[in-house]
Amino acid sequence: MILVASYNMRKAIGTDRRRRPERTIEVLNELGADVIALQEADRRFGARASALPLHMIEEHSDYKPVPFDARSGSLGWHGNAILVKKGIELVDRELIHLPSLEPRGAVLADLRIDDTLLRVVGMHLDLSGLWRRRQAHAILAHLHARDGDPPTVLMGDLNEWSARGGCLRDFAHHCRFADCGRSFHARRPIARLDRIMVTPGLEIMASGSHESATARRASDHLPIWAQLRRE
Repeated sequence: MILVASYNMRKAIGTDRRRRPERTIEVLNELGADVIALQEADRRFGARASALPLHMIEEHSDYKPVPFDARSGSLGWHGNAILVKKGIELVDRELIHLPSLEPRGAVLADLRIDDTLLRVVGMHLDLSGLWRRRQAHAILAHLHARDGDPPTVLMGDLNEWSARGGCLRDFAHHCRFADCGRSFHARRPIARLDRIMVTPGLEIMASGSHESATARRASDHLPIWAQLRRE
């Protein structure tokens, strides 16, 4: 079994409007996933430094960030990052450039977890429905063109309010969706903005949103998770 999760951590700013990275670390440890895709992992302005100090990840969790080396001091790429358990082997990683009006991107990592090669894509799509669909097509085209075809999990904040339309329809031609439930707003979830999707080769055994007391305070999004098995 492989446990994956996705979390829009809102730059470690909670629903109380306080930036408390130690609270975000607590949520990550509660999840205990093998792989976590993060959104809004870096500060928005200035040097865009990681909202989670790297020494805190190292000292207070069992995770290590996939090194994308996009910007000194940042955890990821346009706020997208991937954390993996320290014993997991990183085989390859890549930045995915997305069409956008404002800076957007996605990140990809090929991981070996026990005897399974897993491809992971983390994303945070646009507020505009037109640009979300263009970005979904760009991600799918990138995966189609990339060498190899390992089982793939795609995770992130899709910013899609519709139940089945928009970019969800585009992804659904190639992926199955985990039923993770509502994740936004964390205090009173009404929308399924955060999604986990898998390609053929992966079976979804269980899924949901993580609704601990800390998670309800640490961000305006709840983390979502899925337990996967190789078919």
